[in-house]
Amino acid sequence: MRLGVLGGTFDPPHLGHLLTSVDALERLALDRVAVVPAGQQPLKAGRQTASPSDRLAMARLTFGDDARFWVDPIEIDREGLSYTVDTLAALAERHPGSELFFITGADVIRTFGQWREPDRVARLAQLVVLERESGEAGEDAAGRQALEARGARFLASRRVDVSSTEVRERVRAGKSIRGFVPDAVAAYIARAGLYR
Repeated sequence: MRLGVLGGTFDPPHLGHLLTSVDALERLALDRVAVVPAGQQPLKAGRQTASPSDRLAMARLTFGDDARFWVDPIEIDREGLSYTVDTLAALAERHPGSELFFITGADVIRTFGQWREPDRVARLAQLVVLERESGEAGEDAAGRQALEARGARFLASRRVDVSSTEVRERVRAGKSIRGFVPDAVAAYIARAGLYR
């Protein structure tokens, strides 16, 4: 089985996450994609605003209608800091014989060397870096070369001008987030009083 792994904070998940992950699934001919909300990302410690359980619920609302995706609570259930290497090792053990593809954004180019056991991450899964626009990853040539040396594949993805930061800011400002997130996620945010 060709299994994609899409990790992230998902604070909150938005339509850009959904569209680019569908692009990756189709272009890489993946069988399924595991969406893995981080419990606590080491490089974003203290910057998450919704609880892990809220982010997990919103990810399920975003991806739950498509059988090609499943939302895996592995990092939230594990508690503590979330390390990609631990998640990929656990998924490889859980799905023996599967070929893993770790799908991430171009921002990884600047930080990959700071991850726990980056070389082991690259051995456990094919790194797939989504570039939202031509040349986005080219801004850090040394970082890109280091990822290419680890076998990373760069995949041009549609440009979706929405970010979780923008969604949170719009909610704080009392603006509509319709069209930025699925309607069910917007309703969840409103009902739970998130990002206010």
